Amino acid sequence: MKIEDIFQSYKDNIMPTYTKVPRIFVKGKGSFLWDIHDRKYLDFFPGWGVGNLGHCHPKVVYAVLDQVKKLIFIPNNYYQLPQAYLAEEIIRVSFPGKIFFCNSGAEANEAAIKFSRKFGDGRYEVITFENSFHGRTLAALAATGQKKYQAGFAPLPEGFKTVKFNDLSAVISALTEKTVAIMLELVQGEGGINVADKEFIKQLRQLCDEKKLLLIIDEVQTGIGRTGKMFCFKHYGIKPDIVTLAKALGGGFPIGMMIVRKEIADTLGPGMHASTFGGGPVVAKAALAVLKAIKNENLLENAKKMGEYLFAGLNKLKEESSLIKEVRGIGLMVGVELKSEGKVIVEKCLEKGLLINCTHDTVLRLMPALNVTKKEIDKAIGILKSII
Repeated sequence: MKIEDIFQSYKDNIMPTYTKVPRIFVKGKGSFLWDIHDRKYLDFFPGWGVGNLGHCHPKVVYAVLDQVKKLIFIPNNYYQLPQAYLAEEIIRVSFPGKIFFCNSGAEANEAAIKFSRKFGDGRYEVITFENSFHGRTLAALAATGQKKYQAGFAPLPEGFKTVKFNDLSAVISALTEKTVAIMLELVQGEGGINVADKEFIKQLRQLCDEKKLLLIIDEVQTGIGRTGKMFCFKHYGIKPDIVTLAKALGGGFPIGMMIVRKEIADTLGPGMHASTFGGGPVVAKAALAVLKAIKNENLLENAKKMGEYLFAGLNKLKEESSLIKEVRGIGLMVGVELKSEGKVIVEKCLEKGLLINCTHDTVLRLMPALNVTKKEIDKAIGILKSII
């Protein structure tokens, strides 16, 4: 197909649910992508956090090729080895619990909402937070604290209350006898890289214990090393009741997961929930390779160090530019809040060979791979500096 034929094919045959960037990428390796013209780009926003290992990490590639030759699919009413190994490894690095496998973050959050209703035995209300984002399916959308995503899809499922982030009094005021859970991201990604206060999270945990509520932590974007620890909740000194995962877990392959505290995990029994492709052999093998690479290549430590290096460079740029209002985040999940809209900066970065994102209109979002180097960070900051 010619380039214009590709663009036309999308226009004719694919629903316009994404704002398209006029680039056709054909190859990726590490932190770099190449387009159809063989132009090279530095990717500092790999797949909304999917690419924690960058593109086409050798361990993931080899694991998938090996598994594809043996068994591509087996339904979940049978046993299979990769899924068993993956569940064991996830529990080892998270907390004592049991896992439900699915295909995406929205599915994982839907599972958590459905679980909470069964657990509640008549209680069904879930408290969520302003500027949160939990997915595009109807219940996940109802849980999302941003009206712009909900517009046009009424009536949404009932049972959700949205309150101010980092405000315990707002949470307490929203409690009723029907409340069953509190659901939040510890770093709000789509909401503008807003970081939860440590004291607030400790108070939430205490409140949930006192009221017998579930604390659901959405780690779809923060999980699997993004913040310098395997899970963001480990920065906060608490144990969740439920954690949801997706994005980076599969190294580019579609996998989602709900981890539930072991003491309550059997609330869902046979026939109560399912996902046909959830945790299939190929994606489970890919996820095992991701976890192995993070451990063997010491990527959590690298994410911590490179995060500090990236923050230092961006804060120096802030001192030099009146356009930057604040730099915030944890590890390699970074937001640069501007005093004006950031779309034009994202577009100019693309022209200069750097891929970043803008969320909430004014927040530049940078989430490079966990194996990013100082040289790559220097290049990215250099491009940003030349534009800002």
